[in-house]
Amino acid sequence: MIKSTVHPRPPELYRCHPLNEFRTSVQQKKRNNRRKVIRVSRSMGLPGVDRELKKILNANMDQVGARRRAREAFKDIQLGIDHILFKTPCDGIKMEESYEKNSKGLEIFCKSWLPEASTPKAALFYCHGYGDTCSFFFEGIARKLASSGYAVFAMDYPGFGLSEGLHCFVPSFDGLVDDVIEHYSKIKENPEFRSLPSFLFGQSMGGAVALKIHLKQPKAWDGAILVAPMCKIADDMVPPKLVTNLLIGLANVLPKHKLVPNKDLAEAAFRDLKKREQTAYNVIAYKDKPRLQSAVELLRTTQEIERRLKEVSLPLFILHGKADTVTDPSVSKALYENASCSDKKLKLYEDAYHALLEGEPDEVITEVFEDIISWLDEHSLKQNQPSS
Repeated sequence: MIKSTVHPRPPELYRCHPLNEFRTSVQQKKRNNRRKVIRVSRSMGLPGVDRELKKILNANMDQVGARRRAREAFKDIQLGIDHILFKTPCDGIKMEESYEKNSKGLEIFCKSWLPEASTPKAALFYCHGYGDTCSFFFEGIARKLASSGYAVFAMDYPGFGLSEGLHCFVPSFDGLVDDVIEHYSKIKENPEFRSLPSFLFGQSMGGAVALKIHLKQPKAWDGAILVAPMCKIADDMVPPKLVTNLLIGLANVLPKHKLVPNKDLAEAAFRDLKKREQTAYNVIAYKDKPRLQSAVELLRTTQEIERRLKEVSLPLFILHGKADTVTDPSVSKALYENASCSDKKLKLYEDAYHALLEGEPDEVITEVFEDIISWLDEHSLKQNQPSS
C-alpha cells in the first residue's frame, strides 16, 4: 500500500530571413496565445475533463500557483489513464512528496519511492527532461524501479513542474545543476541512505544534467543511466544558423521571451499514437516556445558536453532510440566511444523514438525496463560486495 505524505502548499522551423522571423514571432504572439487555448480545448474531449477542470487548464501556467492547482485537480485522472506505466502493482512502496526551500529561497518539489519490505539495493537519483516534471509519467517509472528494490528520489528543477520559478526559464544551466547537487547531496548524507550505492538517472535534458553533475563531482557517483541523453540537440530541432545567432543576441535583452521556433515535441518523441495523445494529461508540462535564455543555455551546455566527452569516467549505461529526432543518437555513440571509463554499455533500439519509457509500444517499454533493472542489479551487487 502506498503511503503518501503531501505538504500542500514544436511547428516546422521558419526558413525566412532572421529579421522577418523575429518580426513574425512578435506579431503572432496574440495568435499563438489563441492557439494555446485551442490546444487546451481539444483536450476537453479527454475522459474526466469537465468545465471546472477546463478553467484550471486555461490558466496561465507561468507561475507555480497555477501549476500546483492543475496538478492537484488532475493527479487522480493522470494515474487512471490506460498506460503501461500506471499498471505496475504498487503494494509495498512507501511514497512521500514534499516542498523544501533551497539555499536560494526557492520552494522545490521533491518525491521519493522506497521499498517497504527490504533495505534498498541502491539509491537512484532522477534528472527529468526539458519542460517536464517528476509528477506524471515518472510516477509510473519510479514505482516500477521501487518495486524492483530501489530507493528512487526525484525533484522538479526551479521553474519546472511544481517547483517555484518562472515556468521553464533557465537563466543558467550551471546554476540549475548546482540546485540539483544541493538537494541530492542532502539525501545522500542521510544516515538511512549514506551506505547505499548511488546512481544518476537522466532522461533527455536530464541526461545533460546528470553528466554535468558527474563532471562537477567526478568521484561522488557509482554510475549513471542515460536515456536518450541531450549531449547534442538534433540538427532538425535547431533553428537555422542565422536565426540562432540572432536569438543568442536577443537573449541578452529579452531573456524570458518565448521566441524560439520549435517542433511539436510530443509528435517527435512519442512513436505510439495512443501514448502521444496521452501527453495531453501532462497538464503542467511546458508546451510553449522555448524562452530565449533557456534555449541559449541548452545549446551552450550541449556544446560543452560534446567537448568534454573524454572526461566522463563513471560506469555508464546509455540507451537511445535509433529513430530519435529530438536528441542525436550519434552523439550517444560518441559518448560511449570517448568516455574514459571501461565499464560502459550502449544499447540502441531499432525504430524507437525519443521517449523510450513513455512513448513506445508496450513491448519496447518492457524491454527497456528489463535492460535498466538488469544493469542496476549487476552494478548494485558489485558496489555492495566487500572489497578484497
